[in-house]
Amino acid sequence: MSEIKLHFHRVDEAIAVMREVAAWGRERGLRLWPDEWLTRQELVTEQAQPENFCVGLTPQGACVCSFILQKEDSEYWPDAPRGEAVYLHKLCVRRNFAHRQMSRTIMEAVKEECRNAGIRYIRLDTALDERVVGKIYLDMGFRIVRIIDCGNGRSMALYELEV
Repeated sequence: MSEIKLHFHRVDEAIAVMREVAAWGRERGLRLWPDEWLTRQELVTEQAQPENFCVGLTPQGACVCSFILQKEDSEYWPDAPRGEAVYLHKLCVRRNFAHRQMSRTIMEAVKEECRNAGIRYIRLDTALDERVVGKIYLDMGFRIVRIIDCGNGRSMALYELEV
């Protein structure tokens, strides 16, 4: 799989993939988002508008992934200058495309979008104790730039990738 085309403004399709991947993970005992968090009402916000919801398609039209790509993230990156980064949320790869270096392929497509828009960084957050997910991001070239203590026994890792 060498090429993925990103299609934005696909809220319902993106959420369907998120729900599919989250259900798969929960069946295996992973800590993933409950379905009640994966609804249009919960996910479309002031900073995550319909145009920020994306699916990635193969040249043959198969849906590979979904995610939200925001222009700002005031929760974890409140002081970041607007326009220097995009903020990646809820990256999900459909299981029939797993273990094919698909995350790297998707990230190359996101990087291309960023280069075309003059954006310097891709940023994201995940729980610090999410070791498998963290390793995926580190293997893609992200680096942890900050750890936030949430005060509930958990910490969030903030990751950044220079485009």
